[in-house]
Amino acid sequence: MPQYFDEQPEVNSDRQVVDVALSDVAFTMFTDRGVFSHGHLDTGTALLLREVPAPSPGGHLLDLGCGSGAIAVTLALRSPGATVWAVDINERARQLTAANAERNSLADIRVVAPDEVPDDLRFSTIWSNPPIRIGKAALHQLLMQWLPRLADDGEAILVVQKHLGADSLQRWLNAQGFECERLCSRSGFRLLRVSAAT
Repeated sequence: MPQYFDEQPEVNSDRQVVDVALSDVAFTMFTDRGVFSHGHLDTGTALLLREVPAPSPGGHLLDLGCGSGAIAVTLALRSPGATVWAVDINERARQLTAANAERNSLADIRVVAPDEVPDDLRFSTIWSNPPIRIGKAALHQLLMQWLPRLADDGEAILVVQKHLGADSLQRWLNAQGFECERLCSRSGFRLLRVSAAT
């Protein structure tokens, strides 16, 4: 299993700066070894950030599995009136996201470990490139920990590789009572929109 699923990656640090240019926002960010997508913005996250509907303008927003923080930074830039929570089990990822929030002068990003998010918090928007490679059982457990925390009118956007089970994940989410639809399919990825369970 890749190092970026570890709480404490053992691989030596090697920070590199990446430029991210989207249609509405642009920023630079650090990436690092031991954190997903070292040295570049990965294809799945890039697709999500380019094709995703606008996030909620206020309330609490979540970058689930924040990695180096590209999603959290984009959420904060697009919704300056919201509080963005960036959650990751990987301590180096959290340090990197915090550094990228500071680098881009974004004070409303709260970078925390999963158990540091208040239990009663509900999210208007969740964006995630979820860690598919942790295995189906662990992925299902992760999603069932966080998706029920959507606000009643909230929605989650997930980007998943087609050949790593995007379609079966969509069927599974629908079977759990969520409304899950495919927003787009491009570059071998599906973009899934998940609405709160009814």
